[in-house]
Amino acid sequence: MSLDRNVLDTDLSGKVAVVTGAGGVLCSGFSLTLARAGAKVALLNRHVESAQRYADRIRAEGGVAKAYACDVLDKAMCFAVADRVLSDLGPCDILLNGAGGNDPRATTDKEYFEPGDLEADTKSFFDLDEDGVEDVFRLNFIGTLIPTQAFARQMVGRPGCSILNVSSMNAYTPLTKIPAYSGAKAAVNNLTQWLAVHFSKAGIRVNAIAPGFFSTEQNAALLWNADGTPTARTGKILAATPMGRFGQPEELNGALLFLLNDQAASFVTGVTIPVDGGFSAYSGV
Repeated sequence: MSLDRNVLDTDLSGKVAVVTGAGGVLCSGFSLTLARAGAKVALLNRHVESAQRYADRIRAEGGVAKAYACDVLDKAMCFAVADRVLSDLGPCDILLNGAGGNDPRATTDKEYFEPGDLEADTKSFFDLDEDGVEDVFRLNFIGTLIPTQAFARQMVGRPGCSILNVSSMNAYTPLTKIPAYSGAKAAVNNLTQWLAVHFSKAGIRVNAIAPGFFSTEQNAALLWNADGTPTARTGKILAATPMGRFGQPEELNGALLFLLNDQAASFVTGVTIPVDGGFSAYSGV
């Protein structure tokens, strides 16, 4: 069975797309979308079994895909996987840096510090674990830097190549409780701009997508109670999102395919596009 063409009629036929964090909800969806637009997809994930499931699905739909075990913080592994992708599928045309995440050690228990928290059995700002904070920065920022070093060298001087990073609305306005993740994603936005300038003469466009709030396995415990009812945090999120709901993963496809479209976005580089249901536009009043 042949794959359906995507919206925007973005044709990625003949291109090789590399996706990190491809076993997750959003990046597995990105991988499927890229394949349905005609790309050969390399799905990279620390736990290869998760990526393999989606590689198998792409092949079952008539596409070309291969899963690879890859830790984005292991430089030697990333460079070795880049060589394998080159041998298996060809040189990388599209790199989607999707690996990322938070760490409970870098998260406060409460939104606001109150007198007595220092003595109470609660994790406040003063109790944040520096190793946890460092791990969050490493995963999100260094985990974008190293794969870019590994794969962008295959792009240099070849027309039609793109790097697409995954940011977050945290990068613009930090959410309570997660200072490290918010700061790390702000760094990803800044790196996106830096890379766009740095590679502007080498034929590589560099952009990012900043998803708003999507309910995934990664954040389910923050958004839903054990009985399936929404948490208080979910109520605050939806109240601050003018469209009044969480996004669906497929609603990221338009921004994805636009930014990778060599005709529609040929003069677009260094931007981060929010896909957030109006969250970034709403003042709360």
